[in-house]
Amino acid sequence: MNFKEVEKLIDIFSKNSISSIFLKEGDFEIHLEKNAPASQVQIPQVQNVAPAMPSVSVVAEAPSTTPALSTQEGEFIKSPMVGTFYRCPSPNASPYVNVGDKIKKGQIIGIVEAMKIMNEIEAEFDCKVVEIVANDAQPVEFGSNLIKVEKI
Repeated sequence: MNFKEVEKLIDIFSKNSISSIFLKEGDFEIHLEKNAPASQVQIPQVQNVAPAMPSVSVVAEAPSTTPALSTQEGEFIKSPMVGTFYRCPSPNASPYVNVGDKIKKGQIIGIVEAMKIMNEIEAEFDCKVVEIVANDAQPVEFGSNLIKVEKI
């Protein structure tokens, strides 16, 4: 997929009321998300986007109603970059933090993988974990809420 096709896809995505789209073509992957009411979810006609595009998989999903996304007010530890958030140091390890844990300034709360580099995310102050907002292996944007905390 070339840059012009990606730009056109993003433009169409932003003008429609679908909340999420994931495309994978060989090594190329793109995942776009936004908030939209479930009643307005639509699947765009991808074959009309760019006739010269090779076939790709398109997935449209309704917004998640899980408790992890329930509140957006309060203190959060946010992602400092775009990437994939991981709660554990490795697939078989236990998470860095869980709800109810008291964490110290500088303690690692998770990892954001960006361009095959694992970036440890640290707490910026002493706090207690109130809610885990980002799921394990979830794509995150700059400023995305990772965990909700209460300063102590």
